[in-house]
Amino acid sequence: MSDIFDKTDSSLNDLSREPEVPEFIIETDDDARPPVETGRKEKAGRRWLRGILESLIIALTVVAAFSAYKVWNYYMNIGVPISTSPSENISKLQAEPVKERAEVVLSSDSVLGVALDFYAIHGLRASIEFEEPDTADTSVFLYSRSADHQADGTYLGSLVVDGEELQSDCSRLGYMAMVADRMVIGISRSDKVKDYCMEQGGCFFRQFILVSNGVIPHRFYLHGKVERRAIGRKDNTLYYIATRHKETLWDFADALREYGFIDAIYITGGYDYGFYRTADGERHDIGNIEDYPHKKWKGIIPWLVFRK
Repeated sequence: MSDIFDKTDSSLNDLSREPEVPEFIIETDDDARPPVETGRKEKAGRRWLRGILESLIIALTVVAAFSAYKVWNYYMNIGVPISTSPSENISKLQAEPVKERAEVVLSSDSVLGVALDFYAIHGLRASIEFEEPDTADTSVFLYSRSADHQADGTYLGSLVVDGEELQSDCSRLGYMAMVADRMVIGISRSDKVKDYCMEQGGCFFRQFILVSNGVIPHRFYLHGKVERRAIGRKDNTLYYIATRHKETLWDFADALREYGFIDAIYITGGYDYGFYRTADGERHDIGNIEDYPHKKWKGIIPWLVFRK
């Protein structure tokens, strides 16, 4: 019996004790790792900023490319190929002139039904002058008109005389440039050659294109049949060219191209009097001497003069 009571008492004693409450410990690592939400926001912000910068770079690249194309299109895409760049012509103006005997050599031919006189220019220097040369001036071997002008005296196309700019106008893309004993013709909308002539105290004028790199323009702005004049380049020689009869500008330009001129620019005043000299100094008239001297527009006409 005692054993039973002992067991009973022991059970009662156990039931009288307070039950143990379990302890739960939750450990966090907040100090060692940033909150997930904050990290996502920072990464998203960096991606957004990188996207803005990339878009800005692409936009600037497109703008730069478009601007470069516009500049190229403006200066180079003029409807005809260009044989000599402005930089190349400046190099020619800087080179030492070839030593030649001063003379103008006349030759004649008929090309595509157009009768032409070719005056090859050798050993001369060119300039723009406002006083028409005297027929007795033996230093003058050839002279002609150059740039056009309006009734009020305003010049058409750029004109530079002895380094002074009298007109800046790129509407006519052919040009002739003269510095010291060097002279070139070319085709370009660029003002690089004109600016160089101004820096060097030279002369420069613009006229219509007749031939550029052996190609004639698709259209001309002068129509009808009149006597025509031009300055053309064949190989490294410049020529003053005149028709013997009235011709359309298209027929004139096509004949120059067929004859082999690389470049040629128009010269106004096809019916005006002029003269040239051979190596012996003898003067030969071009046109009717009864029209000499030109009294109308005296002091305004820019004469292209070739001197010994």
